[in-house]
Amino acid sequence: MLDKMLNGYKIILASASPRRREIFDMLGICYETQSSDIAEPLTGEDPALQAMRHAQNKAESVFAKSDQHSVIVSADTIVLLDGRILGKPESAEQAQSYLMALSAKTHTVITGICVRGAKGQRCAYEQTQVSFAPLTADEIQDYIQTKEPMDKAGAYGIQGFGSQFITRVEGCYFNVMGFPIRRFYEIAQDLLKKGML
Repeated sequence: MLDKMLNGYKIILASASPRRREIFDMLGICYETQSSDIAEPLTGEDPALQAMRHAQNKAESVFAKSDQHSVIVSADTIVLLDGRILGKPESAEQAQSYLMALSAKTHTVITGICVRGAKGQRCAYEQTQVSFAPLTADEIQDYIQTKEPMDKAGAYGIQGFGSQFITRVEGCYFNVMGFPIRRFYEIAQDLLKKGML
């Protein structure tokens, strides 16, 4: 269990995301948060590599400012539709555009994760397929009015109002929330076995 595996370590979650904090709380992990505030530009790079690179940059940024015995955990989530990356919408109009594009289609959610310890780090990623029902213009407008889409990649949250639009999830549900729990478990277990935390 992660709470036992990481007991005694100073865990820093390099994220301001309330969803990731919710997951850590659910898992019983003792941690503190520190936002990295680094740029996360969307480029033409492979989306999985891009998500891992952003996660690694976050971890390195926080590690450089922390107690060197801390264990930094970071993540970055990307929504990919037909080869196009949908980031966090910059306006209600862009959120509307994203949701119209997601309507009645299946997209991929990729989360890069990085765990940085005193003696090394591991980065990996998880991907999940999410299918949306057809959305009407009124449904999209009602959803935007909740403000939920505005701080989320792809302009929706699976754990909130956006759950009403999802018809199928293939893969890790928590990955769509922004933090793949099983992948984190495997990374932490590997680093502990190798004495890298």
